[in-house]
Amino acid sequence: MILEYDLGMQRRALLALKTWKSDPNRKPLVLRGVRQVGKTWLLQEFGRTSYEQVAYVNCQRDPSVVALFSGNLDPNRILRGLEIATGCEILPSTTLVIIDEIQEAPKALTSLKYFAEERPDIHLAVAGSLLGIALRSDMSFPVGKVNFIDLHPLDFDEFLIGVGKPQLADLIKQQDWSLIESFAYELTEQLREYLFVGGMPEPVARHTAGDSLETVRSVQLEILRGYENDFAKYASPKVSRQIAEIWASLPSQLARENKRFILGRIREGARAREFEDAVQWLADAGLVHKVTRFTKPANPVRAYEDSKIFKLFLHDVGLLGALARLEPSVLLQGRGIFEEFKGALTEQYVLQQIVALQDAVPMYWAPERAMAELDFAIEHSGTLVPIEVKAAENLKSKSLRSYLDRFHPTEAWRFSLANYREDQEITNVPLYAIGPFLSSEGQSVHSRD
Repeated sequence: MILEYDLGMQRRALLALKTWKSDPNRKPLVLRGVRQVGKTWLLQEFGRTSYEQVAYVNCQRDPSVVALFSGNLDPNRILRGLEIATGCEILPSTTLVIIDEIQEAPKALTSLKYFAEERPDIHLAVAGSLLGIALRSDMSFPVGKVNFIDLHPLDFDEFLIGVGKPQLADLIKQQDWSLIESFAYELTEQLREYLFVGGMPEPVARHTAGDSLETVRSVQLEILRGYENDFAKYASPKVSRQIAEIWASLPSQLARENKRFILGRIREGARAREFEDAVQWLADAGLVHKVTRFTKPANPVRAYEDSKIFKLFLHDVGLLGALARLEPSVLLQGRGIFEEFKGALTEQYVLQQIVALQDAVPMYWAPERAMAELDFAIEHSGTLVPIEVKAAENLKSKSLRSYLDRFHPTEAWRFSLANYREDQEITNVPLYAIGPFLSSEGQSVHSRD
């Protein structure tokens, strides 16, 4: 397994970490993200580039660190113990303290409250999978005493930088559409690879190193097996079985024209109530994104949410292909990967970019008694922008037209393989250049209220 992802990456989350460091009201930081998304690498890279020294401990590998948090949670006592464990003198401002796999030491998360109150001068960051942090019932969470940063798989721009194409990433950022059109073929080829490889760091590293697509796929399957093992580890036997059923059904659910998640397709006679906890478990763990339906584009849009109707996507497009057992040979079949199981990979890709760049899960719209559904809608510049995703260059869209005729939004976007153009009502953006349209002003660092 690759433990370090030296891809020349400049991940957006590094900027958020630097903002956290310079904030005079900084609190202990919790870096959240699914397993193997690169949390450890990111914190160590941050420490290497922004501090004089790093005091790193791993609660999964060092029982003495777990024991350290089993007693008195006085921050000064804990700091002395961490100095002994790391052999590093912990100095305010110049030392980054990293506690990794914090889910293995339940009281360690509780201790962050006391660090926030009594030792705010210490730069302390912790990491652990959402499976451990969000779902362990024996943890006392320090409400209002920590900052959060969410780490997502590499978005497409980060992928370009990681595979040694930073000039293409810069070109997209500059939005020079005539020049972008000149490189449309190469950008489309890179996007095809991204749809297969995805944004998880180890598959990207293997791909960048020149390993075969079969090797990349085997790494993705190993990641999926790790998640599946966690179902039983962190959920009750009943819920873990339901989680596994939902998980296995995701590719077939997304292969439908109408991608609304239908419980009856998991098991005949299945009832929504019996699967509610399992769906929520997967969403809380960050393994799926639950895209709920809204009935009216008004502020606040969540007031018009129909939470019982939703679509489920994975957190990474490469892992979706692996879960669906998509053959590597599909990359050689023209542009077929964009239309694979009715454009599911393309929608997954767009959803993944929205989540990474907006740090929020979008919603979608569908009328009560019609097949047409608008793929996504996001809040942008004080309004709700409808988004239609097309897996090919055919720009006809009944669902977007239905939405425009009904609600008359001031702005609408279509993401497709066609070149950039502005129509009277719709802006068409190439799928490989959607980043600037989705980017928020930096990745957010926020406190839980």
